[in-house]
Order: sequence, then C-alpha cells, then structure tokens
Amino acid sequence: MNGELKHILFDLDGTLTDPKEGITRCVEYALNKFGITVEHLDLLLPYIGPPLYDSFVQIQGLTEEQAAQAVIYYRERYSTVGMFENAVIPGIPELLEALQAKGYTLYVATSKPTVFAEQILKHYGLDKYFRHVGGSNLDGTRSKKAEVIRYVLEQGGITPEEAVMIGDREHDIIGAKACGVASIGVLVGYGSEAELSASGADYIAATVEEIGQIITRIGVPAAG
Repeated sequence: MNGELKHILFDLDGTLTDPKEGITRCVEYALNKFGITVEHLDLLLPYIGPPLYDSFVQIQGLTEEQAAQAVIYYRERYSTVGMFENAVIPGIPELLEALQAKGYTLYVATSKPTVFAEQILKHYGLDKYFRHVGGSNLDGTRSKKAEVIRYVLEQGGITPEEAVMIGDREHDIIGAKACGVASIGVLVGYGSEAELSASGADYIAATVEEIGQIITRIGVPAAG
C-alpha cells in the first residue's frame, strides 16, 4: 500500500458473524416453494456471501424470473426469523474495539440489504463500532461487491489507497481489486485459502487475531 491506512471495510456474513443457520434455512425455505428439496443444509453453504439472486441462478439453475421470486420467498423467512439465526464470530468485538482505539475508522461493506445488515449489527451490539454500513438495496441494485465498496468509499470520502477490505469470499477480494483497495482474505468464514489466493488477496488471515496483526503490519494511522 502506498497511502497510509486509515479506513477498514468489513464484510458481514462469514467475517463479522456466522450466518450459516439463518441463510441456509431461508434458502431451503425458498427452494421448497419450487418443490426443490435439500438433502442437507450444508449443501447450501455456497449461498453465503455472493448476492442471493446470482446464486439462485448460478448454483440452482433457476431462471431469472424464478430467481427473483426465490429472493422474495427467502426474505419472507429471513426478515422475521432468519437474520437472527446468527452468531458473532469469537474475537470480533475485541478486534473492532482495538482497531477503533488505535484510530482507524471502520465500515461495513456487504451484499446483504442495508436494512438487514443494520438490524443484525444492532442486535449483536456491533453497530457502535462502525461509522457507516453500506449494503445492497432491497430492489436488487448495488448488490455487486465492487458497487458496495465504491459506495462506501464515496460516502466516507475515502481514497482507495487509505483503505483495506476484509472478507471471507472471492467476491470481497475481486470487488476490492476493482476499486483499487487492498484486501485481507479471512479463513474464519466460508472461503478457502485456495479461493482467496486465486482471487488475488493481498493478505490472508487464518484467525481473527491475525487480522489485527496484519493491519498493524500494514501501518498505524497518524493521530487525529
């Protein structure tokens, strides 16, 4: 990184929280509406991270019209039950606390609709750490990771050289690269080291503790 690191962007699902139960149960609920049964919820893990609509098309092979309807079904369950079938990844609150104390400004950049992301962060007491939460819109716009990251940069008045994106899937890394932002791939979520390396992660953290160590190596922000 040429610029001084000041701003840290976090993905939500698989990076700050483990949403496995909620997302997989809601995907199952949506697929059942089409008469599709799922043998085991773990088969739905690839749905964690990417935009939902894309996954219904690419993973399940639904038509565009069916995928749009599947998203509606998914949200029927997610908006009432699914979003809270979730858990904060151990060590994350301590990491956020430490980064904030060192003077970094923290943001969330997620493909999840902003309205859901904000409710989840508030529910688990993580909202106090973040200056801004950037997500997708309920109508499906701004769902690509690069669009979300660009939006967060614009909202925060952030230059790409001053930021790093932290996430657990290739979409986080590819989105960061498209915006000229450095990236840290994390193995606490649902992406493998091979996936994150292949997508060009600048750094890879095996643990939450290692995220903090990498950020310290990249550079501490100046006071003020």
